[in-house]
Amino acid sequence: MGGMEEKFKAISAADFFYRNREIAGFDNPVRSTYTICRELLENSMDACEAGGYLPDIYMRLRYVEGGALEIKVEDNGKGVPRRYVKRAFGQVLFGSKYTLRQTRGIFGLGGKMAVLYGQITTNSPVHVTSSTGGMEKYSYKIMVDIERNEPLTKQEVVERNHGQWHGTVVKLKFQGDYARARPKIVDYLRHVAIIEPYAQLTFVDPDGVLYFFRRKAGYMPRPPLEVLPHPQGVDVETVRRLAERFGQGSLIDFLVENFHRVGRRIALKFLRKARLDPDMDVVELLRREDLIPKLVKAMNEFDDWLPPDPSCLSPIGKELLEIGIKKELKPEFVAVVQRKPSAYSGHPFIVEVAIAFGGGVPTSSQGEVNLYRYANKIPLLYDVHNDVSMKVIKKVKWWRYKINPESMPIAFFVHVCSTKIPYKTVGKEYIADRPEVEYEIEWGLKEAARRLKTYLARKRREESLKRRRAA
Repeated sequence: MGGMEEKFKAISAADFFYRNREIAGFDNPVRSTYTICRELLENSMDACEAGGYLPDIYMRLRYVEGGALEIKVEDNGKGVPRRYVKRAFGQVLFGSKYTLRQTRGIFGLGGKMAVLYGQITTNSPVHVTSSTGGMEKYSYKIMVDIERNEPLTKQEVVERNHGQWHGTVVKLKFQGDYARARPKIVDYLRHVAIIEPYAQLTFVDPDGVLYFFRRKAGYMPRPPLEVLPHPQGVDVETVRRLAERFGQGSLIDFLVENFHRVGRRIALKFLRKARLDPDMDVVELLRREDLIPKLVKAMNEFDDWLPPDPSCLSPIGKELLEIGIKKELKPEFVAVVQRKPSAYSGHPFIVEVAIAFGGGVPTSSQGEVNLYRYANKIPLLYDVHNDVSMKVIKKVKWWRYKINPESMPIAFFVHVCSTKIPYKTVGKEYIADRPEVEYEIEWGLKEAARRLKTYLARKRREESLKRRRAA
């Protein structure tokens, strides 16, 4: 190579995402506008639900000097503790989404990417005001030191919190394209109103148009619970980190204390089968580099682990899903099915599906299907043809149920909730076709289709009876 020496340099997490921002949905001004609205709204929803508050979220977009857009999102959530505000908004990969719990985001990345994108397109800080409902309310203007991945505080103001307000207000400027992003943003809000009829959403766009989605239910699903990782489906890096945190102690204690539904009896049975000494010190496990891969391989191949406990999940529930669909689409008929909990690679999941017919449900355009997809309550609007739900819909023989999704006013709804959604990409836009997930979606839709078939048969009988009487 002519004696040239390649130079290697470590880059920070913020710098990595700055250089590769398209992987998180920031590849052009239209997609970026939609992604910023979506990510900030999802953070607000999580904050409300985690605090047990019925979400009441206000979002405003307006044009400011230089043709940039300014977004303001205000919620009534639990607020961000003062000691965490700077890092929560100014440090990539700092957040509360690293334990196994059903959350909307994967890494807590989206909100930081919105801040980063605003900074690199307008050179302006993010303005955050928050309170947890205590005696003080605090406001910060923060930028990200991209090379060091550290927050830079431009302003800090602390004042008395009259009325014990709790929540967070985020305001930032960015270069975007609202005119072309508008249909997706409005569609997204409508999807949220369906899946979360207990939320109240207000959106004011740059033209002053008000979109208001009224709350239709006065209760929420039970919030998700944190769980330990299940031994089936863990990787070498996860086990290494857990072992480092555990420190000195026996291998059997390590398994019992760090993994989901592992008791001493099952741990002993597993270690005997894997030919590993239950009393081996975990320090020894870390010292010998061949042992952790051996342990992980054995964990993934062992068939006698207890299945993951789905009680940690927070599905929407049949009643709320039906309320949401009726509120937004006003169908003539709706069938909602919640499948029994299942698991893939040690991750519990629940599939909820619905089919709506008639009323305000539009007939789909030529060759298309009305499909509303959700993962952990997030609407998925892009890459629909790559999604497992679309694969299932194309596969089912609908003529057996006397329905045609392409020529009748029919809408399908699929919600998957899990501690780990099997997304295909970092952009969180479509679910991979895992056979276990595919199976549950298919049988859920078939059950809903049977109910629709029964309803349509009854309707046809009643209509023919009316015609005979009229004659």
